[in-house]
Amino acid sequence: MKKVLITGATSGIGEALCLHYQALNYAVIACGRQQDKLAQLSCYDNVSTIAVDLCDEQQVMAQFAQLGALDLVILNAGSCEYIDDVKHFDGALFARVMHTNLIGTGYCLAALLPQISAGGQLALVGSSASFLPFSRAQAYGASKAAIAYLARTLALDLKTENIDVSLVSPGFVKTPLTDKNDFVMPMQISVQQAAVEIASGLDKRVFDIHFPKRFTLILKALSLLPDSWWTAISTRMLSR
Repeated sequence: MKKVLITGATSGIGEALCLHYQALNYAVIACGRQQDKLAQLSCYDNVSTIAVDLCDEQQVMAQFAQLGALDLVILNAGSCEYIDDVKHFDGALFARVMHTNLIGTGYCLAALLPQISAGGQLALVGSSASFLPFSRAQAYGASKAAIAYLARTLALDLKTENIDVSLVSPGFVKTPLTDKNDFVMPMQISVQQAAVEIASGLDKRVFDIHFPKRFTLILKALSLLPDSWWTAISTRMLSR
């Protein structure tokens, strides 16, 4: 029985991934902060849970110690907050998002990388928001751009350890986090669809997993434009 550890497992994509891999008869280690959701997940066969705050380094190291050999680690936990008044830049908000999305990931890597088996896999969940600069996304976008760079460098260095790395860059997925957004989210998909896309990419050991492709390929194409063109396009959209 293969063993997968998933962070951010108590809602959204993480929860859907837990149920997806549980149905595939994996031994699932579900990690999160919501005790009630962890209790629900623990009722499923082959699912164990870890209550952990990934922003607390000591807690991460203690809770993730001696898990045994891991076949797959999916670092999915994250948060999203927007900077609404850029001239009064909210440094505390910026630090909070970076700590959750990036520094917490670093804590997880320190604790979990030594436990991933040779031939195993590591997946970091970023965002298609890192493909282009978007209004109000100074904190969220920067954190996910850093995750993308981190994944690329890990892929280089872990190849010699026989560990494959994947970067997951979702478009809009309907989750409790995106439900808070106050703007149109085109081509939004369900968490179940997202889980299938991620698991399919990981099964094929694809590095760049992005979806839905009808949306993410448009963003990738736009990212090839000169910066001045994208600035003009986005400014025009904001002025409507």
